[in-house]
Amino acid sequence: MTEATINKPAPKPRPKHLDIVRIRFPLPSIVSILHRVSGAGLFLLLPFLLYLFDKSLESSASFDVFSEIVSHPLAKLVLLGLLWAYLHHFCAGIRFLFLDIDKGLDLPCARRSSYAVLAVSLALTFIIGVKSW
Repeated sequence: MTEATINKPAPKPRPKHLDIVRIRFPLPSIVSILHRVSGAGLFLLLPFLLYLFDKSLESSASFDVFSEIVSHPLAKLVLLGLLWAYLHHFCAGIRFLFLDIDKGLDLPCARRSSYAVLAVSLALTFIIGVKSW
């Protein structure tokens, strides 16, 4: 054995069970996870939204049915969640485009841009939600 392998410190024991609830993710990773979740949600609900859009354009009677469905408070809440998902996905996508061209890679700038994505998406959702409610 060489002297380098003898003086090498023992590796820390890895945890056997991770407590996911206690792990604190940094804000850029939370924005990234929300970007993926919002994209998946929008993709999965796209057929439903296209169906509703098709039914709203079919006739005036089907538009009345569509209006009744959309005027329900639970439907409005779901549509508000979809609006936030779209706006968050859009804003985070712009952030990731900047990261792809090596702009804002340092940690303070990444944190600021993560805060900006959350603030802008929530503010736009609030503004558009108040106007459309």
